[in-house]
Amino acid sequence: MTFSLAVSDEVRALAPGFTHVAVEAHGLVNGPSTEASSALLDEAAHRLAARLDGRAPHEDPHMAAWREVYTAFGSKPSRTRNSAEALARRALADGGLPRINLLVDLYNAISVARLIPVGGEDIDRIEGGMRLVRATGDEDFVTVAGGEEAVEHPDAGEVVWRDERGVTCRRWNWRQGPRTRLTEETVSGIFLLESLAPMPVPDVEAAAAELAELLEKFSPGARIEVHGADPVRG
Repeated sequence: MTFSLAVSDEVRALAPGFTHVAVEAHGLVNGPSTEASSALLDEAAHRLAARLDGRAPHEDPHMAAWREVYTAFGSKPSRTRNSAEALARRALADGGLPRINLLVDLYNAISVARLIPVGGEDIDRIEGGMRLVRATGDEDFVTVAGGEEAVEHPDAGEVVWRDERGVTCRRWNWRQGPRTRLTEETVSGIFLLESLAPMPVPDVEAAAAELAELLEKFSPGARIEVHGADPVRG
């Protein structure tokens, strides 16, 4: 793996059933959403509805596990939902899923269809690799508020992804910062698929393989590598 990922012991102690799989991709081609990527999002919504079979997203055992972990680090899961639950709610609503750009559409489709939090980061915008840690509360999280750049700080003990410069995603996978997000200029990305028990690890690995296939289809010639469950500990 040419890109560095680490999960702190403090996070593993908080959530011993946590697993992550990474898809590293170079030579990507991004751009505006297309009819094909839009169709994938529509298909994902249908797959989600079949999976839930009338239940609300938070009633799914995997989503319930995420709610328990969010509560454990002091977050209110009904207000700050994990990314998969938030997307699932939108997928089932009248407005449906947002169309962001091609690469984001692809990983959102996997997240919704399989009810797994998935995030995508631009490798070229990350400084020194990424670490999943419990925040001290002093870290900077650069976001946008009211159309202007603003700096927030996570709560002490909050689980965050961060690099050498600051927080890249707050509350584990709740809100990504604009600094490292995938844009239409992105050519190299790291895609993180995150799960908790009781979801079987092979299910997460299958989702990563499906995402890798989509990236290969929409970015012919891209160099894509799937790194198995928990590729780096630290």
